[in-house]
Amino acid sequence: MHTFSVHAACIRGVEAQPVTVEVSFTGGIPGITLVGMADAAVNEAPARIRCALRGSGYDVPRKSIIVNLAPADMRKTGSGLDLAISISILALSGQIPVEGLDSCLFVGELSLDGYVMPVRGEVAYAMLARDCGLRLVSAHGDCPVALPGVDMYCLRDLSSLRAGLSSALDAVDAPAILSGTVGSSLDYADVKGQELAKRALAIAATGGLGLMMVGPPGSGKTMLAERMGTILPPIDEVELQEALCIHSVAGESVESLLASGRPFRCPHHSISAAGLVGGGRPVRPGEISLAHGGVLFLDELAEFPSSVLQLLRQPLESKAVRIVRADGAYVFPAHFQLLVASNPCPCGYLGDRDVSCACPPYAVARYQAKLAGPLADRIDMRIDVARPDPDLLLEGGAGASSSSLRSEVEQGRAFATWRLQHGIAVGGIDMRAIDGAQGVAGAYALDSAGYETLLAIAQRGHLTGRGIVRLCRIARTIADMQESREVGPSHVFEASMFRGRCSDAE
Repeated sequence: MHTFSVHAACIRGVEAQPVTVEVSFTGGIPGITLVGMADAAVNEAPARIRCALRGSGYDVPRKSIIVNLAPADMRKTGSGLDLAISISILALSGQIPVEGLDSCLFVGELSLDGYVMPVRGEVAYAMLARDCGLRLVSAHGDCPVALPGVDMYCLRDLSSLRAGLSSALDAVDAPAILSGTVGSSLDYADVKGQELAKRALAIAATGGLGLMMVGPPGSGKTMLAERMGTILPPIDEVELQEALCIHSVAGESVESLLASGRPFRCPHHSISAAGLVGGGRPVRPGEISLAHGGVLFLDELAEFPSSVLQLLRQPLESKAVRIVRADGAYVFPAHFQLLVASNPCPCGYLGDRDVSCACPPYAVARYQAKLAGPLADRIDMRIDVARPDPDLLLEGGAGASSSSLRSEVEQGRAFATWRLQHGIAVGGIDMRAIDGAQGVAGAYALDSAGYETLLAIAQRGHLTGRGIVRLCRIARTIADMQESREVGPSHVFEASMFRGRCSDAE
């Protein structure tokens, strides 16, 4: 046997790509030579492997060892190839049995004493192993994730391979990733005096609409946003696996995701463009992809750099991020519920009923200009959130809870699913998705009174085509929550309420 190969993988974007590790012994100066477009971390593997083999009691062959990482035209990144390379060398030199090695996908970094250490992207490797029909062999992780259809095993160290692969592996004991709706300590019943805002959040959750909250400090905007996940339906298996894969590749802990069911991301306004949408070297997902399947909350929207915010425009429409680099294109999923919050002015008290605004007019105009523009035009709903009365906070009182709001959301989504299955009101997100012969009224199933109401509001408010479609989407969502086939005047009137103080003529 002159060569030996095993299955390995490396991360590219948010996916694990298969890599075949081929090892051959040739004449020449003893040493390990890597070929196949390896990055710095992979090129450091020979030093780790030599120490790991000696630390585990094996002999390092005194030959020229050529390690080929195929395919050769794909850049290999990370330290997860250490385990596969060392096993290939040991198998080719006859120091370990070869039975069962061809049916496994080996992923792991080696310490200098031969112990196998985990690497980021375990979920992505597991998904690749499932697609290839292989068993995944990796290190003992702190929070293993058991995916359906994947046989996952742990290898503690190289020295245990002397007796054969079957005796060295430990099966991964992890709970199933889906366990139904998981309870949360957060509840909208804790938020007093914001019933209109709760109604707006329920509508946004039902229709998957973006929502902007404008109000003074202490009005409860962050509390409202943090509880958004408690009224969303349980995440489905496909979305959860995608979210787990993204978090795993990014090196983020998946424990909170497994506990809450849907991710909630709240990046600071000092975040960079690469941190928000993804990038870097190697290319990694950003916050909007980490929010996939959950909620992305941008607090203090006006404090974000305009250049960073404008990068959200394309992902909001395509539900994905496409990053092009010299070595190819990377596509990250980014289907999230967008919530944003902001003060109305630099001091935060413009329009407050008790506290006077101390900002000069030019400062207010410059500040509010950041809340407008192309990105704000893609946020469907905008509401004003006022500070609640102190009496209400001190005395307490019953308000809408997360369970009641979630029931409304689930009812509305169920009716919308039934409506689409029966071809009723299948309007799209913008004018390009609407049949010209059918018109907006037909696409969203407006009755005659609803049509007249919408026409009057559009003429009085000088709405653009995007503004009209946005208003129709909100009204259609409200009608779904009431299980109404047609959109009537009451639905249009309520939808027009959610335009906020920042919605000037569109």
